[in-house]
Amino acid sequence: MTRQSLSFALCDALAESIPDKKVEKARQVYSDWMKDRLSFDFSTSPPKRPGRPDQPTLLSPSQMPKRRKAGSLGNRIALLHAVAHIEFNAIDLALDIVGRFGHLMPKAFTDDWLKVADDEARHFTMINDRLCYFNSFYGALPAHDGLWESSMATAHDLAARLAIVPMVLEARGLDVTPSMVERFRHFQDPLSADILEQIYTDEVSHVEAGTVWFRYLCEKENKDHKAWYQDLVKTYFKGLLKRPFNVDARTRANLPHDWYDPLADLI
Repeated sequence: MTRQSLSFALCDALAESIPDKKVEKARQVYSDWMKDRLSFDFSTSPPKRPGRPDQPTLLSPSQMPKRRKAGSLGNRIALLHAVAHIEFNAIDLALDIVGRFGHLMPKAFTDDWLKVADDEARHFTMINDRLCYFNSFYGALPAHDGLWESSMATAHDLAARLAIVPMVLEARGLDVTPSMVERFRHFQDPLSADILEQIYTDEVSHVEAGTVWFRYLCEKENKDHKAWYQDLVKTYFKGLLKRPFNVDARTRANLPHDWYDPLADLI
């Protein structure tokens, strides 16, 4: 029996615009890959932009309404919606890095990032189910397009993609999620807190996947790890590296403090 190509399956999941179906297809890609049902073929190129539902309305980051820290139901829904949007984009980011760069890398690279895509799909489902419990849903509020803009800026360069997406953007999640967990527990929402804690635990491994493969490229290209990372962040990241950093979680993710801490003073 002829196996379906991995790249075709990836592109089919990336092109899907309905959130529940994207989740299903992303998880199926990972399942089929692990069961050796997909050929290691990259003849189909990933789309420039993935499929997106009609909602949420996408705004620039400067247009986004400010979220308050109070524990009203509306504010908790807004925070969960923001997390759902991050997780939904993260599905496509993980699929895209395989479709765009997998042919350049060992198969273990594909193993790692399809596992990340599966995790992100599971995270999105948990958060969206929680939104539905609160009589809301993903798409009910506006969101911003900054995550995918970062992917487009690094679509030509795997080292830059790794430096910016897992090693800056996802690492930022390690910094802010513990306080979010505490906030939800403080406002007597332990189920939402437990979901965010599970996401936080998984995200450490996602940042670690970024650092592992970035180090692989450094060795392959004979580059200084810290200097190359800092150069890429200064070139491609258009925001601020904000303190305080969750040094413990970042260190567990194999991301050294002296790589990123100096950048908080420069960018």
